[in-house]
Amino acid sequence: MGIVPWYRVATANEYLVITGAWISDIKIAKKAWILPGQSSEKFDISPVNYTFEVQAMSAEKLPFILPAVFTIGPRVEDIASLHKYAKLTICKDKDESHMQELVKGIIEGETRVLAASMTMDEIFRGTKEFKKEVFDKVQLELNQFGLLIYNANVKQLVDVPGHEYFSYLGQKTQMEAANQAKIDVSEAKMKAKWAQNSQMAEVEAVKAVALRKAELQKGVEIMNALTQTEKLKAEFLTKASVEYETKVQEANWELYKKQKDAEAILYQKEKEAQAQKAIAEAAFYARQQVADGELYAKQKEAEGLVAIAQAQGVYISKLMDALGGNYAAVRDYLMINGGMYQELAKINGEAINGLQPKISIWTGANGSGEGGDGGAMKEIAGVYKMLAPTFDTVHEQTKMLPPSWLGKIVES
Repeated sequence: MGIVPWYRVATANEYLVITGAWISDIKIAKKAWILPGQSSEKFDISPVNYTFEVQAMSAEKLPFILPAVFTIGPRVEDIASLHKYAKLTICKDKDESHMQELVKGIIEGETRVLAASMTMDEIFRGTKEFKKEVFDKVQLELNQFGLLIYNANVKQLVDVPGHEYFSYLGQKTQMEAANQAKIDVSEAKMKAKWAQNSQMAEVEAVKAVALRKAELQKGVEIMNALTQTEKLKAEFLTKASVEYETKVQEANWELYKKQKDAEAILYQKEKEAQAQKAIAEAAFYARQQVADGELYAKQKEAEGLVAIAQAQGVYISKLMDALGGNYAAVRDYLMINGGMYQELAKINGEAINGLQPKISIWTGANGSGEGGDGGAMKEIAGVYKMLAPTFDTVHEQTKMLPPSWLGKIVES
């Protein structure tokens, strides 16, 4: 445990187990930073071979030896099992034989318990089943330590010195085999004698078999011919049936296709009709809404005019009452209050604005405005004098010239 972080990496057959600060239990990794306040150890995950000679006893109290070799290691694909195995192996107060004693104790215990429940004959005759039972029960116990049996090789059962049960069973088996061999030899000799006596019968049987075989061959050939005929008929019939079914299917397909095309056209027409109907309804609804809006606007406008007229009527009625029923006074008041006189003055002013009119004053014949002597000719002379300034004024304002027979304007 240092005060500077350092990076540790485990080899291919190892794992790091880290404990200390910020780790509640243990942490297992292939490579990691070891922080201050933490410690780390490496543990090997390689499987180990354990060789034992387990001494057990059957249900009849007969002892025997079970030689076995187990290859056991941690279950590396399960992280929980690795945690169990790491806690089991990193204890410094335990030597290297601790694991071997643990495994040996489990194997011996399970083997003895299983053997005590079976007779020696059951163990001897069911050796494979017995070995499998031992394997399963040992694996069940090893699971709590995160261990897995990678391979188990249980050898032939061996007698304990002074108890030669398996040897006797072997001798018994050999003697039984020898007796069975003698019986087999005797039976073979008897069969040989029977064979000699039956050779003639066999020859006759062969002849009979040959005749029967020929008859059967003839029947087989006849049946083959009939079968071939039926086969050809079936083939032609099947071919015709297939062609018929094919034609029917093609016709059905064409009919189905035409029906679907017609349905598609009908569906399209229906959708077009529905769309046109929807458009017409929408247009009608829009026109109806416009008409309703216009009608509503006209109604409101009429109501406004009626309200204005009613208000004006009430106003004029009150005004007439206030002015004692004098219509002329009411009219003048309304024109003054409405700015009528100001508007007329404005319009008249705009009408003559920029005209720069010239005002000519014409007097009588003597220039005094009073009539003198001359009578009617005096009045005509006055009118004639008035024409010249009139023509000048019109020409200046409109640029129009008088007829040549009335006179000519001379530019000054």
